[in-house]
Amino acid sequence: MLRAFKFVVPIMIIVAWASWAMLSRNHTDVPEDTRVLITIGAVVVSGIISYFLFPKNEDEKED
Repeated sequence: MLRAFKFVVPIMIIVAWASWAMLSRNHTDVPEDTRVLITIGAVVVSGIISYFLFPKNEDEKED
C-alpha cells in the first residue's frame, strides 16, 4: 500500500496537471466537461499502468 502513495499518486497528479494544461492551452474548442472527462481518464489509466509497472518491493533486488 505504501507503494501507491510513493509512486502512483504523484504520477497521477502530474498527469492530471499536464493533461489539463495541454487541453486548456491547445484545445480550447473542446467543452470543459469533456476536458474533465479526458483528464479523469488519463489519470486512471496512468495510475493503473504505474501501479503494475513499478516493483512491489524495491528493497529486494534480483541479480
